[in-house]
Amino acid sequence: MSEVTFVSFVPKSKTAKLRRTLQTEDTGAIKWREQKTLFGSEFYFSGPAALARRTHEYVTYWLALR
Repeated sequence: MSEVTFVSFVPKSKTAKLRRTLQTEDTGAIKWREQKTLFGSEFYFSGPAALARRTHEYVTYWLALR
């Protein structure tokens, strides 16, 4: 099974909430890391291709609604 990495840019106003959520939830096979930037953070999601893709899609959707 191949692993892939997806990146989501998260504005500074939403990084703390996403970080808290990721730290408290069981992310299973998905590994994540945060790289802070000037105006927010880049969150990297790595894992099995289908799961990483769904995680990235969910975070994108979550950002659009918040």
